[in-house]
Amino acid sequence: MSTRRDFIRTASLLCAGSAEAASTEKAREKGDRERAWRDDLRLHHECDLAVVGGGMAGVFAALAAAKSGVRVLLLEEYAVVGGNATLGGVNGFCGETAGQGEAFDAIVEAMQTFNAIADYKPYPEMDSRRFDHEILAVVLQELLLRRGVKLLLHTCFVDARANYGQVAEIMVCGPSGPGLIRAKQYIDTTGEALLARQAGFATVKGRPGDERQLPMSFVFFVREVAPDQAAPQVPEGWFEPIRTEDELPMTSLVKSGPGRFGIKIKIPKFDATDTESLTAAEIQARRRMMSVLDYYQRVEKKPWVLDACSPRIGIREGRRVVGEHVLTVDELRAGQRFDDAIARGTYYLDGHNPDDDKRTYILPEEQRQVPPYQIPFRCLVPRGAKNLLAAGRCLSADQLALSSARVMTTCAMTGQAAGIAAALCASRGCALPELSPAEVTAAVRERGARLDL
Repeated sequence: MSTRRDFIRTASLLCAGSAEAASTEKAREKGDRERAWRDDLRLHHECDLAVVGGGMAGVFAALAAAKSGVRVLLLEEYAVVGGNATLGGVNGFCGETAGQGEAFDAIVEAMQTFNAIADYKPYPEMDSRRFDHEILAVVLQELLLRRGVKLLLHTCFVDARANYGQVAEIMVCGPSGPGLIRAKQYIDTTGEALLARQAGFATVKGRPGDERQLPMSFVFFVREVAPDQAAPQVPEGWFEPIRTEDELPMTSLVKSGPGRFGIKIKIPKFDATDTESLTAAEIQARRRMMSVLDYYQRVEKKPWVLDACSPRIGIREGRRVVGEHVLTVDELRAGQRFDDAIARGTYYLDGHNPDDDKRTYILPEEQRQVPPYQIPFRCLVPRGAKNLLAAGRCLSADQLALSSARVMTTCAMTGQAAGIAAALCASRGCALPELSPAEVTAAVRERGARLDL
């Protein structure tokens, strides 16, 4: 009979560096992830599809599946959906925003009614289509609810019970306490491939050799004060001073309304998949924010005060699944076509150097541009999976390919395709290997997504 000790043991297995986690590798290899859980865990929900992670990929997976008529549950650990687009304060859609599909069109149309998104220009004429990230959070929420998606906010994914490629149920925890979710199909849109990893599927992270990831960024907002208004200054002695422009980290300024600016700073050398490292990154981000603000106040004499900052740091790369196909940077450079294409990428290879906080890149400028390319459905299927897909920035790709495919427009397309595929399997009662990828491609096209190169 399972006891509370079994539950504590389950939690301890989540630590990637624990001895017990290492001892499960043989079980991972054969796909057996049966573990002792508390026998009094309550079944919170049953559904056709559980989408774990409410970033852009998760939102579009849920919207697409709900449009197909299946019962969809979307789990999000924070108070709003949208991920980096909303919580991260990244208020711009990078790459091409036309031809992404009906769900993306619906969101753009809604944002236009709020006068909260820039007018359309094709990529690369417009590198990033700006929007109001606070309005987007409300728009995404309302569109999900209008399509009948069941939202569970403040709900963290804890663990998965899986056997031989089949996810049986997942453990979650929210204000109601720990409990179980049971679904026919699952989609991992956590960004860090948490569900796939805990279910025993192979994952990778960072660059080969040292696993160092694309650096995180932190966004905060400042506003101008009138010349005759006393502006609060950052007090001396609290934070490391920045005395010259050369000492600044990579800093990007974007106008965010009358007298208001968004400032994004680069925070490198941290691991988004490690609890302590991610905690250290958040601490470092707020310290650097205050140092940068102090520089602009004292050195540049800007009449700026801190208006707001993102509640979480922006993660570019966490873990990625090892899929039935691994998208490579060479395929992007070749403008690769695939028979099972489900998304079209356009953005350049935006791979910032993980080793410093300056505006440096992995590649020289002349090697960063790529032609439009396709992403195959196989990149969304963890190797050996029967009822699990992975979309967004945890899809199967090498690091440089991910540096382009990770942007929100492309994440939305991969989420949409995953939602369509999962809905087809759930409604038919079939496993992923029984689904024809060509059928998913056709459905993506029917919903207005442009795949042609």
